[in-house]
Order: sequence, then C-alpha cells, then structure tokens
Amino acid sequence: MEERLQKIMARAGLGSRRACEEIISAGRASVNGQIATLGMKVDPERDRISVDGRIILASEPLVYIAIYKPRGVLSAVTSNDPRPTVRDLVDIPGHMYPVGRLDVDSEGLILLTNDGELANRLTHPRYSHEKVYKVLVARRPDEKQLETWRRGVVLEDGYRTAPADVRVDSHFGKGTWLRVVLREGRKRQIREVGTRVGLPVVKIIRVRISSLNLGNLKPREWRHLTADEVAALKEPKDLKDPPGTRGKKAKKANKTSYPQRTSQRGKHR
Repeated sequence: MEERLQKIMARAGLGSRRACEEIISAGRASVNGQIATLGMKVDPERDRISVDGRIILASEPLVYIAIYKPRGVLSAVTSNDPRPTVRDLVDIPGHMYPVGRLDVDSEGLILLTNDGELANRLTHPRYSHEKVYKVLVARRPDEKQLETWRRGVVLEDGYRTAPADVRVDSHFGKGTWLRVVLREGRKRQIREVGTRVGLPVVKIIRVRISSLNLGNLKPREWRHLTADEVAALKEPKDLKDPPGTRGKKAKKANKTSYPQRTSQRGKHR
C-alpha cells in the first residue's frame, strides 16, 4: 500500500514528519536509487528506501522512554558540541529522538521515542499539549508581575507569548518556586519572560508533558513508558488554533462575515 514517504520515514524512527520533510528536501532520501521528492508516495513493502545511504526498514519496534535530563546535557541525539546528549544517557540500541526539548541549563522530563506519529502530535502547536514546569525565581513576585506573565509578554523578537497558568508553589529563601503551565514552547521562553517581568529565573524543571509525568525519576535516570502511558499520550485530542492566533482570527471574522460558511481547519503555528 502506497503512503507518503515522510510518513513512512517518521514511522521508521527518523524524526517527526516535519523533520522527515526537511530530510527529503535536502536530497538525503532516495527511493529505488533515485533522489526522493517531497510528497511522493511509495510502497514500503516493495520500494527500497534509504537515507544518507542507509536502508530504512518500513517497520521497527516502537520505543518510548521517559528520561530526566540534567543541567549541562543537550536535548539532542547528535551534536558537534562536546557536551553529552540525552541519547548518551540511554544505553540501548536503535534510533530515537527527543520530544519536548529543553535548553542546556534546564532540566527535567524529556520523551525519547522512534514513533514519529506520536512525536508530531506532541510537538505540533495545533494540539496545544500542556507542558508543566517548576520554576525557581530569584525574588518573591507580586501579583502584578504574575498577572503580566499570565496575560502574555512581548519577547525581544516581537513575539507575544500566549496566556499561561502561573502560580506560586512555595517560597525558597529570598526566592520563590512557581508552577508554570505552557501550551507553546519557544527557545528559552521562560527565562526571557522571567527577565522581562523582573523575576530572574534561577532553575527550571519540567515535570509533565501532556499526560506523562516525571514522577520519581532523578537526574540521568530513565525508564520505559507503560502501555497505559503510551495509550494516554495517543488519545485523540481536539485540534485548536495555535497559541496567539485565536484573537487575530476572531478580529478578522468580525470584520467580514460570510453566512453559512465555516472552517474546520486549524492553522499551523
């Protein structure tokens, strides 16, 4: 049965569909010895698929691993950086890639898997999966600072963050532990927002991705997900507009009205 090449590649553990599309666009994939093109359909049972000269099996055992990434470890599979990666911490064979990356100074839960379909569901902005963080800030926040963070903050590049759930968890010396729930994920977003509202961030620990919890894992520890955990991550989820677009769409709809015409499609972030 023919399927789009990027879907087969994702299922074989080469990354999310978007990552596989980039591989194809870069000319790194071939089918039956010919350079593949984006959008082409192939039969995994009949056609010979390879990436960077390596034959790709259409079906590989799916692996799901929860890992506690410590500070100083990269959220990458491979890197020219001499520092260790999360893949270095898991001593089992096979190709896996991280879902839910963290910057090198942050720590906490990362999912390692070769299930490209699930990776796409957990990272695509239209699904708006929650990610929960424990954030230690250097000061005790006032309500105005917390409310500003909750409403959204304009970052240095002009992007306005989506509304977030921010609550005080506990005080720690002169600082405070916050619980921050996000449905988006821009590079170093929490740190930049903290700086902009006057709450310098000291430490970040991610404790949940969607329904998957960090639990009792300690830094550098990992475990296989249970069947129930995998099933929960794969449960159907209502599609939503990407964070920050709903208000814009509503304003546009108010300007121009077309009776009896609706749209069922969400927009990509």
